[in-house]
Amino acid sequence: MTIAGAAQGTAIAVAMDIKEGIIARFRTMPVSRASFLSGHVLANVAQTMLGVAIVVAVAVAIGFRATTGPVEWILAAGLLALAALALTWVSVALGLVSKSVETASNLPMPLFLLPFFGSGFVPTASMPDPLRWFADNQPFTPIMETVRRLLLGGEVGSEGLIAVAPVRADIAQR
Repeated sequence: MTIAGAAQGTAIAVAMDIKEGIIARFRTMPVSRASFLSGHVLANVAQTMLGVAIVVAVAVAIGFRATTGPVEWILAAGLLALAALALTWVSVALGLVSKSVETASNLPMPLFLLPFFGSGFVPTASMPDPLRWFADNQPFTPIMETVRRLLLGGEVGSEGLIAVAPVRADIAQR
């Protein structure tokens, strides 16, 4: 949820920059067109990872204890950084296609809501069939399950592959 919430700010920032004409001014300069958007992305990923670190610190302070070692922590952080990078680029695209800043603030809202319909709060096996199907096949569930298994132990299996490269589950399990 931290990653999705932070990505929303990027869509707003890009839309504001378009509205204020900053992008048009950069086009007159001898800089790469991608550098402006890449700067937004890198800054947001850094801010997002800082936010994730704060969430982890609070979780540890209130009693969360991982049962795995530092390698798994690094892998979990890498996966979260990769997810932040991907969602930030999606938000950049949403900010670019927005007609106004207000639209840019609303377009990424489904990204923020998707974790609620995943396995982050309850196991998908306890959900009604239609919701379980959606929860099992939406993009946040493999990420959440992989992070959970990395930090609490357990076999990552095909969930890790699906979290990193969104492939169909039946292909990943072959």
